[in-house]
Amino acid sequence: MRVALLGPTAVEAEDGTPVDIGGARVRMLVARLALDPGRPVPATTLIDDLWGEQPPADGANALQSLVSRLRKVCPVALEPGGYRLGVSAEDVDVFRFDRLRAAGRLDEALALWRGEALADVREAPFAGAVATRLDEARLAAEEDRGELDVAALTALHEKHPLRERLAGLLMRALCAQGRQSDALHVYAEVRGRLADELGVDPSQELQDVHLAALRGELGPRPVVDRLPVRLTSFVGRDDELREITGLLGQARLVTLVGPGGAGKTRLATEVAARHPLHGKGRVWFAALAGIHAAEDLPGVVLKAFELRMASTGDPMRRPNEGMDRIAEVLGAGESVLVLDNCEHLVSAAAEFTGLLLRRVPNLRIIATSREPLAIDGESLCPIGPLAVPNGQADVADFGAVRLFVDRANAVKPGFRLDESTVEDVKLVCRRLDGMPLALELAAARLRSMTIRQITQRLDDRFRLLTSGSRTALPRQRTLRAVVEWSWDLLTSDELVLARRLAVFPAGADLVAVEAVCGEDALYVLTSLVEKSIVDVVELDGEARYRMLETIRVYAAEQLEASGEKQEFVGRFRRYYRDLTARWEPFVRTARQLEAIKVYQAEQDNVVAALRGAIDDRESGLAADILGGVFWYWLIKGDNERSERSVREVLALADDLPPDVVATFRAMRLIMSAIPGLPEPIEASQVIEDCVNTGATQKYPSLAIALPMLAFLSQNKELARREVHRAAASEDAWARAGADWAMSFILSEDGDLAGAEQARDRAYDQFVAVGDRWGSAMTLGMKAAFVSHTGDNLAAIALYRQGLEVARELGSVEDAVQQRWRLAVEYARLGDNEAAAREVEQAEKFVRDAGNDQLNLMIGYAKAEVMLRSDRIPEARELSTRFKDAASVAAFLGPFVTEWSAILDARIALAEGDPDEAESCAAVAVGTTSGRGDMPDLSGVTELLARVRLAQGRTEAAVRLLALAQLIRGRLDLGDPDVRRMVAELGEPEPLTISKAEAMRRVRAEAGLSTG
Repeated sequence: MRVALLGPTAVEAEDGTPVDIGGARVRMLVARLALDPGRPVPATTLIDDLWGEQPPADGANALQSLVSRLRKVCPVALEPGGYRLGVSAEDVDVFRFDRLRAAGRLDEALALWRGEALADVREAPFAGAVATRLDEARLAAEEDRGELDVAALTALHEKHPLRERLAGLLMRALCAQGRQSDALHVYAEVRGRLADELGVDPSQELQDVHLAALRGELGPRPVVDRLPVRLTSFVGRDDELREITGLLGQARLVTLVGPGGAGKTRLATEVAARHPLHGKGRVWFAALAGIHAAEDLPGVVLKAFELRMASTGDPMRRPNEGMDRIAEVLGAGESVLVLDNCEHLVSAAAEFTGLLLRRVPNLRIIATSREPLAIDGESLCPIGPLAVPNGQADVADFGAVRLFVDRANAVKPGFRLDESTVEDVKLVCRRLDGMPLALELAAARLRSMTIRQITQRLDDRFRLLTSGSRTALPRQRTLRAVVEWSWDLLTSDELVLARRLAVFPAGADLVAVEAVCGEDALYVLTSLVEKSIVDVVELDGEARYRMLETIRVYAAEQLEASGEKQEFVGRFRRYYRDLTARWEPFVRTARQLEAIKVYQAEQDNVVAALRGAIDDRESGLAADILGGVFWYWLIKGDNERSERSVREVLALADDLPPDVVATFRAMRLIMSAIPGLPEPIEASQVIEDCVNTGATQKYPSLAIALPMLAFLSQNKELARREVHRAAASEDAWARAGADWAMSFILSEDGDLAGAEQARDRAYDQFVAVGDRWGSAMTLGMKAAFVSHTGDNLAAIALYRQGLEVARELGSVEDAVQQRWRLAVEYARLGDNEAAAREVEQAEKFVRDAGNDQLNLMIGYAKAEVMLRSDRIPEARELSTRFKDAASVAAFLGPFVTEWSAILDARIALAEGDPDEAESCAAVAVGTTSGRGDMPDLSGVTELLARVRLAQGRTEAAVRLLALAQLIRGRLDLGDPDVRRMVAELGEPEPLTISKAEAMRRVRAEAGLSTG
């Protein structure tokens, strides 16, 4: 508990929570007990001090009542000597003020004051004398500090007009601002008051100040700046600047630790330049990088003072004499000393710093080093890379980008962050880890190269980044020199582990490090962390170790030179083959989230192991790694990487077992089937190969893949066979997948009730095995089905349930799709406000995730919401934007044309142009029927029915509604436009034709070929 009396009486709990101590008399009791912290105060003394000459009739009982009320919130004990408040002197601001003042830490001491001492209890008999003493101590401290501004000094002078020392300080401050006449006026006023009220003349001290003011000797003096010259702007470290400033207010030693090139020196210089003592000439800077012997350290600091030793001989070899002189200079007032680059003399720097802090109590030190000084009282501030964009669209405010653009514009005036440069700038910032020196060296290259040329040569960064300032230290002129400076400080054991760590592009936990690099690595690893060669982060309570990319590239060179590369790269690949094999089965179980966390942490390592195995044609190893990670990629929506990897592994098919080849061929076919249709004969052959080679028993994912591959190739008989095979599996997840696939077949057959039952069974089974991906996927299908029945609210509830599952799963793509569908469903319901809110949430989610592809999808959803809200011009503008952006985004493929056509048809209808809508709808009919997508075809058939109705062709509209009903099995009654048509035209009569014939008729109605 802490008690504050330098202002209104206040009490705080240990965690800083204010404590309500009650009324005035209880506050008096707290204040009085706090003035004797930790000591009992006799009851008689307390009665006299609280009530004075008019105590209550029963003073003891009145006091006991007050104590009882106070005990409810404060620790008060009755002891033989009286009542004791359970606080120490350090817990009471009065005594902290006295201690800080005695130590010369006047700024800290005066910062404790919040107003007049005992401001709310001054009527207590004990308070007057105490408050007077404290006010006098405060005033003396203000005078001792002697550096207040004019406004503060004027206020104090008006309150204490006869204090001559205070008047002298005010006169000096006024003269320092060039206000000599005001200073002389203060003197005249004080002299008159002294004569009138006390009958005395001003003291000799004040007369001397007056004479100096008359002579002009107290005019403005230039601030002595002993810091390195700042020739460039300070960019990108605002948060660290605030943090260090805050630490420096609490601790006397703040050490900035981090790797070479992080900008520690510049940051320390900036902190020192902004410190209040800099304006008073009380800040010094000592650069230690150029010395190599511990005994030289005091001499470097003396040199920073620009002083010479009085005695002869070399002061750098006389440490005791040097320390005496250093302590004398720094002890003359509050001081700040910057000790820059301590890492190569860290033990000597630690000893020197500790001794200096003990000898000079009003000194604060800012140190920079690649490892901590590790002495008592040290506060560490890790300085790492600047913030780097990671897929975000708006990158201008990222620290790394700001620094690069600032330095680029300095060497190449006119350089701007725009559409032509932004991707290259993001790449430079990311590949160079956001490290300031590397970014500055890269920006300097713009004198002779384009930004594109720089990005194309980042793989050869040590050769590229060699254009540093000629005035910089040699180790700061090239990127290689920066890293070599740190490398040369390592021990032999550290060098061995550091070069082996280069095989981990994404860092690793201790288990992986010891498995790949060698046992008992922990203590060497922590030493590398201390020396800023390795960074450590905590992930789910486990330490994870990684190198910055530049250091890792250098370490890889050393690994190559050592002759160890082949061995440790092989160990690395085999480790991640085993890791993915171990975790792959759990991706479809209740341990799914646990497995996903492992895959997320190891993603780049797994990719590197796979990439290396493919490049070196290690076919079996590559296939094993891909098999171990494929389903995780599918869950996370990393389809492009999955498809590319499958294609590359299949290129090694001659060296792979038949079951592996068959499985990956099946995966390649099903991925390429969306959009499009797999070739029926090839699909059938691949499915048979999977069955005949035993792949269906080895790879559970085929339980979904094979039925869906047969279904998409329009071979329903084969699809049913594979569903039955999966349904007979001993694997519960495979059985869930069988029901999920069966729902598609039943929907195609028009058995909507059976399809819904299959989906319900699939959902229940996915939940039972713990597969959130299967659950979310099935919920989305169920929601669409329910929406078609016209129950928008039930569909919204299902989509929201699916969103929660997707969030839990951590799937950005699934979460965005659920929000998109939620927005559209709200719009279909007519709740445009809720729809807009969901779009806004989706936009924020995508912006934070930095996924431009998903941003494109949200733009399309937003256009639909605008259209449903009758904001037609905005919908048209969004449609144009979507087409422009999608035209250069390969991931949507032919869907760009289809989706754009559907949206433009609906916009044209809203604008009253059914003929334009007809041509757009015809395009969508062509694409959906061309790939045999019956659910999508039914939707565009309903759209074409709206077109015909708008054209006045009622009979055609009725025919199209009947065809849409047959194709899907029901009309989309969740769509208000379809409901309006049904209300106007009536429900269509059921048709008895086949779906193939229905599709032919729709194509004919759209004016397309029916062959």
